[in-house]
Amino acid sequence: MSDASKTESAAAESAAAESAATSNAKAESAKTESAKTESATPAAAAGVSRRSLLKGTAAALGTAALFESIRMAFPGGVPAAYAATPETTKATLGYIALMDASPLVIAKEKGFLAKHGVPDVEVVKQASWGATRDNLVLGGEKNGIDGAHILTPMPYLISTGKVTQNNVPTPMYILARLNLDAQAISVSNEYKDLKVTANAGALKEAFAKKKAEGKEVKIAMTFPGGTHDLWIRYWLASAGIDPDKDVSTIVVPPPQMVANMKVGNMDAFCVGEPWNEQLVNQGIGFTACTTGEIWKQHPEKALGMRADYVDKNPNATRAILKAVMEAQQWCDKMENKKEMSEIVGKRQWFNVPVSDIYGRAIGDINYGNGRVVKNSDQYMKFWMDHASYPFRSHDAWFITEDIRWGKFEPTTDINALVAKVNREEIWREAAKELGVAASDIPASSSRGKETFFDGKVFDPADPQAYLKSLGIKRVDA
Repeated sequence: MSDASKTESAAAESAAAESAATSNAKAESAKTESAKTESATPAAAAGVSRRSLLKGTAAALGTAALFESIRMAFPGGVPAAYAATPETTKATLGYIALMDASPLVIAKEKGFLAKHGVPDVEVVKQASWGATRDNLVLGGEKNGIDGAHILTPMPYLISTGKVTQNNVPTPMYILARLNLDAQAISVSNEYKDLKVTANAGALKEAFAKKKAEGKEVKIAMTFPGGTHDLWIRYWLASAGIDPDKDVSTIVVPPPQMVANMKVGNMDAFCVGEPWNEQLVNQGIGFTACTTGEIWKQHPEKALGMRADYVDKNPNATRAILKAVMEAQQWCDKMENKKEMSEIVGKRQWFNVPVSDIYGRAIGDINYGNGRVVKNSDQYMKFWMDHASYPFRSHDAWFITEDIRWGKFEPTTDINALVAKVNREEIWREAAKELGVAASDIPASSSRGKETFFDGKVFDPADPQAYLKSLGIKRVDA
Protein backbone atom coordinates (compact mmCIF):
# COMPACT_ATOMS: atom_id res chain seq x y z
CA MET A 1 0.00 0.00 0.00
CA SER A 2 1.37 3.45 -0.95
CA ASP A 3 2.08 6.14 1.66
CA ALA A 4 -0.83 8.17 0.27
CA SER A 5 -3.18 5.22 0.60
CA LYS A 6 -2.00 4.56 4.17
CA THR A 7 -2.52 8.19 5.06
CA GLU A 8 -5.97 8.11 3.48
CA SER A 9 -6.91 5.07 5.53
CA ALA A 10 -5.62 6.72 8.69
CA ALA A 11 -7.57 9.88 7.91
CA ALA A 12 -10.73 7.85 7.41
CA GLU A 13 -10.18 6.05 10.72
CA SER A 14 -9.50 9.29 12.56
CA ALA A 15 -12.86 10.52 11.34
CA ALA A 16 -14.68 7.40 12.58
CA ALA A 17 -16.44 9.28 15.33
CA GLU A 18 -17.92 11.73 12.85
CA SER A 19 -18.90 8.88 10.53
CA ALA A 20 -20.68 7.06 13.35
CA ALA A 21 -22.44 10.19 14.50
CA THR A 22 -23.64 11.07 11.04
CA SER A 23 -24.88 7.54 10.34
CA ASN A 24 -26.94 7.75 13.53
CA ALA A 25 -28.44 10.95 12.19
CA LYS A 26 -29.83 9.24 9.09
CA ALA A 27 -33.25 8.68 10.58
CA GLU A 28 -33.42 12.26 11.86
CA SER A 29 -32.41 13.56 8.40
CA ALA A 30 -35.18 11.53 6.79
CA LYS A 31 -37.75 12.98 9.20
CA THR A 32 -36.91 16.51 8.10
CA GLU A 33 -38.23 15.74 4.62
CA SER A 34 -41.99 16.10 4.61
CA ALA A 35 -43.92 14.89 1.60
CA LYS A 36 -45.34 18.29 0.86
CA THR A 37 -47.54 18.59 -2.20
CA GLU A 38 -49.28 21.67 -3.46
CA SER A 39 -53.01 21.65 -2.94
CA ALA A 40 -53.53 22.54 -6.58
CA THR A 41 -51.83 19.93 -8.78
CA PRO A 42 -50.23 20.85 -12.14
CA ALA A 43 -53.14 19.13 -13.84
CA ALA A 44 -55.71 21.18 -11.96
CA ALA A 45 -53.81 24.36 -12.69
CA ALA A 46 -53.88 23.47 -16.37
CA GLY A 47 -57.64 22.93 -16.19
CA VAL A 48 -57.40 19.25 -17.03
CA SER A 49 -57.76 16.10 -14.94
CA ARG A 50 -55.88 12.85 -15.46
CA ARG A 51 -59.09 10.96 -16.25
CA SER A 52 -60.38 13.47 -18.78
CA LEU A 53 -56.98 13.77 -20.40
CA LEU A 54 -56.59 10.04 -20.86
CA LYS A 55 -60.19 9.29 -21.79
CA GLY A 56 -60.57 12.17 -24.21
CA THR A 57 -57.42 11.52 -26.20
CA ALA A 58 -56.51 7.83 -26.03
CA ALA A 59 -58.99 6.45 -28.54
CA ALA A 60 -58.47 9.15 -31.14
CA LEU A 61 -54.79 9.77 -30.85
CA GLY A 62 -53.25 6.43 -29.94
CA THR A 63 -50.48 5.82 -27.45
CA ALA A 64 -47.73 7.95 -29.03
CA ALA A 65 -49.97 10.96 -29.49
CA LEU A 66 -51.31 10.50 -25.97
CA PHE A 67 -47.88 11.01 -24.47
CA GLU A 68 -47.32 14.01 -26.69
CA SER A 69 -50.57 15.53 -25.45
CA ILE A 70 -49.44 14.95 -21.86
CA ARG A 71 -46.15 16.65 -22.63
CA MET A 72 -47.99 19.64 -24.08
CA ALA A 73 -50.23 19.82 -21.02
CA PHE A 74 -47.20 19.83 -18.71
CA PRO A 75 -44.46 21.85 -20.45
CA GLY A 76 -42.45 21.96 -17.22
CA GLY A 77 -42.11 18.17 -17.19
CA VAL A 78 -44.45 15.29 -16.45
CA PRO A 79 -45.48 15.23 -12.75
CA ALA A 80 -44.67 12.18 -10.64
CA ALA A 81 -48.31 11.07 -10.82
CA TYR A 82 -47.96 10.52 -14.60
CA ALA A 83 -44.35 9.34 -14.74
CA ALA A 84 -43.34 5.69 -14.49
CA THR A 85 -43.81 4.61 -10.88
CA PRO A 86 -40.52 4.25 -8.98
CA GLU A 87 -39.79 0.66 -8.00
CA THR A 88 -38.78 1.97 -4.57
CA THR A 89 -39.03 5.30 -2.81
CA LYS A 90 -35.79 4.66 -0.96
CA ALA A 91 -32.06 5.12 -1.52
CA THR A 92 -29.18 6.34 0.59
CA LEU A 93 -26.91 8.95 -0.99
CA GLY A 94 -23.65 10.03 0.59
CA TYR A 95 -22.08 13.47 0.47
CA ILE A 96 -18.99 15.27 1.69
CA ALA A 97 -19.23 18.81 3.12
CA LEU A 98 -18.31 20.55 -0.13
CA MET A 99 -20.29 23.10 -2.10
CA ASP A 100 -20.72 20.79 -5.08
CA ALA A 101 -22.88 18.57 -2.83
CA SER A 102 -25.43 21.40 -2.73
CA PRO A 103 -27.75 19.84 -5.36
CA LEU A 104 -28.23 16.75 -3.15
CA VAL A 105 -28.87 18.86 -0.07
CA ILE A 106 -31.28 21.15 -1.92
CA ALA A 107 -33.08 18.20 -3.54
CA LYS A 108 -33.86 17.02 -0.02
CA GLU A 109 -34.50 20.37 1.67
CA LYS A 110 -36.66 21.84 -1.11
CA GLY A 111 -38.76 18.72 -1.60
CA PHE A 112 -37.63 17.88 -5.14
CA LEU A 113 -37.09 14.24 -4.18
CA ALA A 114 -40.62 14.02 -2.78
CA LYS A 115 -41.99 15.80 -5.85
CA HIS A 116 -40.55 13.12 -8.11
CA GLY A 117 -41.90 10.23 -6.06
CA VAL A 118 -38.88 9.25 -3.95
CA PRO A 119 -39.49 10.99 -0.60
CA ASP A 120 -37.60 8.39 1.41
CA VAL A 121 -34.21 9.01 -0.20
CA GLU A 122 -31.71 9.89 2.54
CA VAL A 123 -28.76 12.25 2.05
CA VAL A 124 -26.11 11.27 4.58
CA LYS A 125 -22.79 12.92 5.45
CA GLN A 126 -19.61 10.90 4.92
CA ALA A 127 -16.42 11.44 6.94
CA SER A 128 -14.03 11.19 3.98
CA TRP A 129 -13.82 10.00 0.39
CA GLY A 130 -12.38 6.78 1.77
CA ALA A 131 -15.52 6.33 3.86
CA THR A 132 -17.62 7.11 0.78
CA ARG A 133 -15.81 4.36 -1.13
CA ASP A 134 -16.20 1.84 1.68
CA ASN A 135 -19.91 2.58 2.10
CA LEU A 136 -20.49 2.30 -1.65
CA VAL A 137 -18.83 -1.10 -1.62
CA LEU A 138 -21.15 -2.12 1.25
CA GLY A 139 -24.26 -0.85 -0.54
CA GLY A 140 -27.51 0.45 0.90
CA GLU A 141 -28.87 -3.01 1.65
CA LYS A 142 -25.95 -3.61 4.03
CA ASN A 143 -26.19 -0.26 5.83
CA GLY A 144 -23.83 1.43 3.39
CA ILE A 145 -24.92 3.79 0.61
CA ASP A 146 -26.41 3.32 -2.85
CA GLY A 147 -24.86 6.38 -4.45
CA ALA A 148 -23.03 9.59 -3.73
CA HIS A 149 -21.81 13.05 -4.51
CA ILE A 150 -18.43 11.84 -5.68
CA LEU A 151 -15.11 12.77 -7.26
CA THR A 152 -15.58 11.98 -10.97
CA PRO A 153 -12.68 9.47 -11.24
CA MET A 154 -13.84 7.45 -8.22
CA PRO A 155 -16.60 5.42 -9.94
CA TYR A 156 -13.94 4.29 -12.44
CA LEU A 157 -11.41 3.44 -9.73
CA ILE A 158 -14.09 1.57 -7.73
CA SER A 159 -15.58 -0.20 -10.75
CA THR A 160 -12.16 -1.57 -11.69
CA GLY A 161 -11.18 -2.46 -8.12
CA LYS A 162 -8.17 -0.12 -8.14
CA VAL A 163 -9.00 1.38 -4.74
CA THR A 164 -11.14 -1.33 -3.12
CA GLN A 165 -10.21 -3.99 -0.56
CA ASN A 166 -8.49 -6.94 -2.25
CA ASN A 167 -9.04 -5.09 -5.54
CA VAL A 168 -12.58 -6.49 -5.82
CA PRO A 169 -14.58 -4.38 -8.31
CA THR A 170 -17.90 -2.79 -7.35
CA PRO A 171 -19.60 -1.75 -10.60
CA MET A 172 -20.81 1.85 -10.60
CA TYR A 173 -22.46 4.27 -13.01
CA ILE A 174 -22.04 8.01 -13.44
CA LEU A 175 -25.49 9.52 -13.99
CA ALA A 176 -24.80 13.26 -13.98
CA ARG A 177 -22.13 15.84 -13.42
CA LEU A 178 -22.89 17.94 -10.36
CA ASN A 179 -20.87 21.05 -11.22
CA LEU A 180 -18.18 22.85 -13.15
CA ASP A 181 -15.22 24.74 -11.63
CA ALA A 182 -14.76 26.31 -8.16
CA GLN A 183 -12.17 24.15 -6.46
CA ALA A 184 -8.92 25.86 -5.48
CA ILE A 185 -5.28 25.37 -4.63
CA SER A 186 -4.30 27.10 -1.41
CA VAL A 187 -0.84 27.63 0.06
CA SER A 188 0.58 28.24 3.51
CA ASN A 189 1.38 31.82 4.52
CA GLU A 190 5.01 30.68 4.65
CA TYR A 191 5.07 31.31 0.88
CA LYS A 192 2.89 34.40 0.79
CA ASP A 193 5.62 36.76 -0.44
CA LEU A 194 6.22 34.62 -3.54
CA LYS A 195 2.95 35.76 -5.13
CA VAL A 196 2.16 32.26 -6.38
CA THR A 197 -0.72 32.01 -8.87
CA ALA A 198 -1.71 29.38 -11.44
CA ASN A 199 1.99 29.53 -12.26
CA ALA A 200 3.65 27.65 -9.41
CA GLY A 201 7.16 28.29 -10.73
CA ALA A 202 8.21 30.36 -7.70
CA LEU A 203 7.63 27.35 -5.47
CA LYS A 204 10.11 25.10 -7.24
CA GLU A 205 13.14 26.81 -5.71
CA ALA A 206 11.40 27.35 -2.36
CA PHE A 207 10.46 23.67 -2.07
CA ALA A 208 13.96 22.56 -3.10
CA LYS A 209 15.49 24.83 -0.45
CA LYS A 210 13.19 23.46 2.25
CA LYS A 211 14.06 19.88 1.31
CA ALA A 212 17.77 20.73 1.35
CA GLU A 213 17.30 21.86 4.94
CA GLY A 214 16.04 18.38 5.79
CA LYS A 215 12.40 19.39 6.00
CA GLU A 216 9.53 17.59 4.29
CA VAL A 217 7.33 19.44 1.81
CA LYS A 218 3.78 18.16 2.19
CA ILE A 219 1.06 18.65 -0.40
CA ALA A 220 -2.45 17.58 0.57
CA MET A 221 -5.30 16.32 -1.58
CA THR A 222 -8.47 14.43 -0.75
CA PHE A 223 -8.20 11.01 -2.44
CA PRO A 224 -5.49 9.35 -4.57
CA GLY A 225 -6.47 9.60 -8.23
CA GLY A 226 -9.40 11.90 -7.47
CA THR A 227 -10.02 15.31 -8.97
CA HIS A 228 -8.18 17.29 -6.28
CA ASP A 229 -5.18 14.98 -6.63
CA LEU A 230 -5.17 15.53 -10.39
CA TRP A 231 -5.56 19.31 -10.20
CA ILE A 232 -2.66 19.80 -7.80
CA ARG A 233 -0.48 17.33 -9.69
CA TYR A 234 -1.15 19.15 -12.94
CA TRP A 235 -0.38 22.50 -11.26
CA LEU A 236 2.90 21.29 -9.78
CA ALA A 237 4.05 19.41 -12.89
CA SER A 238 3.36 22.42 -15.12
CA ALA A 239 5.99 24.28 -13.02
CA GLY A 240 8.51 21.46 -13.23
CA ILE A 241 7.78 20.13 -9.75
CA ASP A 242 7.42 16.34 -9.68
CA PRO A 243 4.53 15.51 -7.31
CA ASP A 244 6.00 12.08 -6.57
CA LYS A 245 9.68 13.00 -6.19
CA ASP A 246 10.00 16.65 -5.20
CA VAL A 247 7.23 16.72 -2.57
CA SER A 248 5.24 14.30 -0.41
CA THR A 249 1.54 13.98 -1.18
CA ILE A 250 -0.75 13.27 1.75
CA VAL A 251 -4.48 12.57 1.98
CA VAL A 252 -6.68 14.73 4.21
CA PRO A 253 -10.51 14.77 4.25
CA PRO A 254 -11.91 18.12 2.98
CA PRO A 255 -13.36 19.36 6.32
CA GLN A 256 -9.97 18.78 8.00
CA MET A 257 -7.85 20.79 5.55
CA VAL A 258 -7.96 24.14 7.34
CA ALA A 259 -7.18 22.67 10.78
CA ASN A 260 -4.23 20.72 9.40
CA MET A 261 -2.71 23.75 7.68
CA LYS A 262 -3.24 25.77 10.86
CA VAL A 263 -0.95 23.44 12.81
CA GLY A 264 1.64 23.32 10.03
CA ASN A 265 0.94 19.84 8.68
CA MET A 266 1.07 20.91 5.03
CA ASP A 267 2.54 23.44 2.65
CA ALA A 268 -0.32 23.48 0.13
CA PHE A 269 -3.58 21.71 -0.58
CA CYS A 270 -6.28 21.32 -3.19
CA VAL A 271 -9.91 21.08 -2.12
CA GLY A 272 -13.33 22.45 -2.98
CA GLU A 273 -15.21 25.26 -1.27
CA PRO A 274 -15.98 26.36 1.39
CA TRP A 275 -12.61 25.32 2.83
CA ASN A 276 -10.39 27.63 0.76
CA GLU A 277 -12.53 30.63 1.66
CA GLN A 278 -12.53 29.60 5.31
CA LEU A 279 -8.74 29.32 5.23
CA VAL A 280 -8.42 32.90 3.94
CA ASN A 281 -11.02 34.24 6.38
CA GLN A 282 -9.05 32.75 9.26
CA GLY A 283 -5.78 34.23 7.98
CA ILE A 284 -4.03 30.86 7.83
CA GLY A 285 -3.09 30.75 4.15
CA PHE A 286 -3.90 32.09 0.70
CA THR A 287 -5.41 30.81 -2.54
CA ALA A 288 -2.89 30.56 -5.36
CA CYS A 289 -5.57 29.92 -7.99
CA THR A 290 -8.98 28.47 -8.57
CA THR A 291 -9.03 25.29 -10.62
CA GLY A 292 -11.04 27.09 -13.28
CA GLU A 293 -7.90 29.14 -13.88
CA ILE A 294 -6.13 25.89 -14.79
CA TRP A 295 -8.95 24.55 -16.99
CA LYS A 296 -11.87 26.86 -17.51
CA GLN A 297 -15.30 25.22 -17.22
CA HIS A 298 -13.76 21.98 -16.06
CA PRO A 299 -15.92 19.08 -14.82
CA GLU A 300 -15.69 18.24 -11.14
CA LYS A 301 -18.03 16.08 -9.01
CA ALA A 302 -20.53 13.55 -10.27
CA LEU A 303 -23.67 11.81 -9.11
CA GLY A 304 -22.52 8.20 -8.99
CA MET A 305 -24.60 5.16 -8.06
CA ARG A 306 -24.03 1.47 -7.68
CA ALA A 307 -24.83 -0.31 -10.93
CA ASP A 308 -26.98 -2.91 -9.19
CA TYR A 309 -29.27 -0.22 -7.74
CA VAL A 310 -29.70 1.46 -11.11
CA ASP A 311 -30.26 -1.80 -12.99
CA LYS A 312 -32.83 -2.96 -10.43
CA ASN A 313 -34.58 0.40 -10.08
CA PRO A 314 -34.46 2.29 -13.40
CA ASN A 315 -37.57 4.38 -12.65
CA ALA A 316 -36.42 5.30 -9.14
CA THR A 317 -33.02 6.17 -10.56
CA ARG A 318 -34.51 8.59 -13.07
CA ALA A 319 -36.70 10.06 -10.32
CA ILE A 320 -33.62 10.72 -8.17
CA LEU A 321 -31.80 12.12 -11.17
CA LYS A 322 -34.66 14.45 -12.06
CA ALA A 323 -34.80 15.73 -8.47
CA VAL A 324 -31.07 16.43 -8.51
CA MET A 325 -31.26 18.11 -11.92
CA GLU A 326 -34.09 20.34 -10.75
CA ALA A 327 -32.04 21.18 -7.65
CA GLN A 328 -29.09 22.04 -9.90
CA GLN A 329 -31.28 24.49 -11.79
CA TRP A 330 -32.37 26.05 -8.49
CA CYS A 331 -28.79 26.30 -7.20
CA ASP A 332 -27.63 27.96 -10.41
CA LYS A 333 -29.91 30.97 -10.06
CA MET A 334 -28.00 33.92 -8.62
CA GLU A 335 -31.03 35.01 -6.60
CA ASN A 336 -30.91 31.67 -4.74
CA LYS A 337 -27.21 31.76 -3.82
CA LYS A 338 -27.73 33.36 -0.40
CA GLU A 339 -30.45 30.91 0.61
CA MET A 340 -28.39 28.02 -0.74
CA SER A 341 -25.44 29.18 1.38
CA GLU A 342 -27.66 29.42 4.45
CA ILE A 343 -29.16 25.96 3.94
CA VAL A 344 -25.94 24.04 3.33
CA GLY A 345 -24.20 25.96 6.13
CA LYS A 346 -26.61 24.52 8.72
CA ARG A 347 -25.21 22.26 11.40
CA GLN A 348 -26.89 19.14 10.02
CA TRP A 349 -25.28 19.68 6.62
CA PHE A 350 -21.87 21.45 6.46
CA ASN A 351 -21.81 23.23 9.83
CA VAL A 352 -19.98 26.21 8.28
CA PRO A 353 -20.66 29.96 8.69
CA VAL A 354 -22.40 31.58 5.72
CA SER A 355 -19.53 34.09 5.62
CA ASP A 356 -17.24 31.23 4.57
CA ILE A 357 -19.59 30.21 1.76
CA TYR A 358 -21.42 33.07 0.11
CA GLY A 359 -18.57 35.19 -1.30
CA ARG A 360 -17.08 32.62 -3.64
CA ALA A 361 -20.56 31.26 -4.40
CA ILE A 362 -21.28 34.50 -6.27
CA GLY A 363 -17.78 34.97 -7.70
CA ASP A 364 -16.33 37.39 -5.14
CA ILE A 365 -12.88 35.98 -4.40
CA ASN A 366 -10.47 37.24 -1.78
CA TYR A 367 -7.33 35.25 -2.53
CA GLY A 368 -5.82 36.22 0.81
CA ASN A 369 -2.60 37.64 -0.60
CA GLY A 370 -3.79 41.10 -1.55
CA ARG A 371 -5.58 39.92 -4.68
CA VAL A 372 -9.34 40.52 -4.60
CA VAL A 373 -11.65 39.89 -7.56
CA LYS A 374 -15.31 40.89 -7.54
CA ASN A 375 -17.92 39.39 -9.87
CA SER A 376 -15.46 36.78 -11.14
CA ASP A 377 -16.73 34.08 -13.48
CA GLN A 378 -14.89 31.57 -11.27
CA TYR A 379 -17.97 30.59 -9.27
CA MET A 380 -19.52 27.16 -9.23
CA LYS A 381 -21.83 26.32 -12.12
CA PHE A 382 -24.49 23.73 -11.41
CA TRP A 383 -26.59 23.92 -14.59
CA MET A 384 -25.41 26.57 -17.05
CA ASP A 385 -22.94 25.65 -19.79
CA HIS A 386 -24.23 22.04 -19.73
CA ALA A 387 -22.79 21.63 -16.21
CA SER A 388 -25.14 18.76 -15.35
CA TYR A 389 -24.54 16.67 -18.45
CA PRO A 390 -21.80 14.01 -18.00
CA PHE A 391 -19.70 14.45 -21.13
CA ARG A 392 -17.89 11.21 -21.88
CA SER A 393 -14.96 13.19 -23.26
CA HIS A 394 -14.38 14.66 -19.81
CA ASP A 395 -14.30 11.25 -18.18
CA ALA A 396 -11.74 10.24 -20.82
CA TRP A 397 -9.46 13.05 -19.60
CA PHE A 398 -9.70 11.91 -15.98
CA ILE A 399 -8.81 8.34 -16.93
CA THR A 400 -5.95 9.58 -19.12
CA GLU A 401 -4.56 11.61 -16.21
CA ASP A 402 -4.83 8.60 -13.93
CA ILE A 403 -2.89 6.65 -16.55
CA ARG A 404 -0.32 9.47 -16.48
CA TRP A 405 0.21 9.00 -12.74
CA GLY A 406 0.10 5.20 -12.70
CA LYS A 407 -3.41 4.65 -11.31
CA PHE A 408 -4.49 2.84 -14.48
CA GLU A 409 -2.39 0.70 -16.81
CA PRO A 410 -1.17 2.29 -20.08
CA THR A 411 -3.08 -0.44 -21.94
CA THR A 412 -6.43 0.64 -20.47
CA ASP A 413 -9.14 0.85 -23.13
CA ILE A 414 -10.32 4.34 -22.23
CA ASN A 415 -13.37 4.43 -24.50
CA ALA A 416 -14.60 1.00 -23.39
CA LEU A 417 -14.24 1.89 -19.71
CA VAL A 418 -16.04 5.20 -20.17
CA ALA A 419 -18.87 3.53 -22.08
CA LYS A 420 -19.27 1.01 -19.26
CA VAL A 421 -19.45 3.53 -16.40
CA ASN A 422 -20.79 6.74 -17.93
CA ARG A 423 -24.54 6.38 -18.49
CA GLU A 424 -25.20 9.71 -20.17
CA GLU A 425 -28.18 8.19 -21.98
CA ILE A 426 -30.00 7.92 -18.64
CA TRP A 427 -29.38 11.65 -18.12
CA ARG A 428 -30.93 12.31 -21.53
CA GLU A 429 -33.99 10.21 -20.68
CA ALA A 430 -34.43 12.07 -17.39
CA ALA A 431 -33.96 15.43 -19.10
CA LYS A 432 -36.68 14.58 -21.60
CA GLU A 433 -39.07 13.55 -18.82
CA LEU A 434 -38.22 16.74 -16.94
CA GLY A 435 -39.00 18.87 -19.97
CA VAL A 436 -35.48 20.27 -20.25
CA ALA A 437 -35.08 22.70 -23.13
CA ALA A 438 -33.35 21.33 -26.23
CA SER A 439 -30.67 24.01 -25.88
CA ASP A 440 -29.71 22.55 -22.50
CA ILE A 441 -29.18 19.06 -23.92
CA PRO A 442 -25.82 18.62 -25.70
CA ALA A 443 -25.93 17.18 -29.20
CA SER A 444 -22.80 15.11 -28.62
CA SER A 445 -21.29 13.18 -25.71
CA SER A 446 -18.00 14.92 -26.48
CA ARG A 447 -17.26 18.57 -25.75
CA GLY A 448 -14.32 18.31 -28.14
CA LYS A 449 -10.77 19.50 -27.57
CA GLU A 450 -9.94 21.06 -24.20
CA THR A 451 -7.17 23.63 -23.69
CA PHE A 452 -5.37 24.16 -20.38
CA PHE A 453 -3.75 27.29 -18.98
CA ASP A 454 -0.27 26.12 -19.97
CA GLY A 455 -1.25 25.57 -23.59
CA LYS A 456 -1.61 21.78 -23.41
CA VAL A 457 -4.51 20.41 -25.46
CA PHE A 458 -6.48 17.25 -24.74
CA ASP A 459 -8.18 15.74 -27.77
CA PRO A 460 -10.52 12.97 -26.58
CA ALA A 461 -10.09 11.33 -29.96
CA ASP A 462 -6.32 10.99 -29.34
CA PRO A 463 -5.42 10.66 -25.62
CA GLN A 464 -1.99 9.26 -26.53
CA ALA A 465 -0.97 12.50 -28.21
CA TYR A 466 -1.87 14.35 -25.01
CA LEU A 467 0.17 11.94 -22.89
CA LYS A 468 3.15 12.34 -25.20
CA SER A 469 2.99 16.13 -24.81
CA LEU A 470 3.40 15.95 -21.03
CA GLY A 471 6.82 16.26 -19.46
CA ILE A 472 6.43 14.80 -15.96
CA LYS A 473 4.56 11.50 -15.87
CA ARG A 474 4.81 7.88 -14.67
CA VAL A 475 4.10 6.30 -18.03
CA ASP A 476 6.08 6.01 -21.26
CA ALA A 477 4.07 7.60 -24.04
